[in-house]
Amino acid sequence: MEKDGPPPVIAIDGPAAAGKGTLARSLARHYGFAYLDTGLLYRAVAKALLDQSEAEPSVKSAVEAARRLEARALEREGLRDGPVSALASKVAAMPDVRDELLSWQRDFCAAPSGDGGQAGTVLDGRDIGTVVCPEAAAKLFVTAGLDARARRRFLERRVRNPALTETVVRAELAERDARDAERDIAPMRPAAGAFLLDTTELTIEAAFDAARAFTDKALGL
Repeated sequence: MEKDGPPPVIAIDGPAAAGKGTLARSLARHYGFAYLDTGLLYRAVAKALLDQSEAEPSVKSAVEAARRLEARALEREGLRDGPVSALASKVAAMPDVRDELLSWQRDFCAAPSGDGGQAGTVLDGRDIGTVVCPEAAAKLFVTAGLDARARRRFLERRVRNPALTETVVRAELAERDARDAERDIAPMRPAAGAFLLDTTELTIEAAFDAARAFTDKALGL
């Protein structure tokens, strides 16, 4: 791998429950890179707002919450709860909030500390390859059919919420997909040159093997 220049970035985008988080963590472990789930930034902001009883926050309140964000906030309990997820998607559509968190993400990429000592980062989100790190060494867009994603997310969440139904989860995902893809700023879409990986029929192992093969080539390994 080339040692000169900025630390390499692996950018992974895609809709919720497509498997990009699992894949991103696996790639980070494999290459010894630092990992950031950028969605947690928006979830942490949403959680802070809900804790302040601001379910319909103003842009000013959301920006202030983003400005106060600390790394430890990404480890809080409840960041994946339904109300937090719903508000996070709305907050993510606010241009001023995205601007505030953009430097946070780029700073993370500039000073990574991977477990294996190899300088590099893996970021997953919805606009990593298009906006946050358009010069990323490797760009992937991970997707899956809505029914498959709804099933995965339902099985994940029903442990905490036995009353949850798969129909509700499917509707939530469809609504979020539309919001993320249709927003005016940084809409979710594959970056130019991104490797498109559909995980609908793939095992975790098969998805990782396909992503690793592409990334090895992109990194010059």
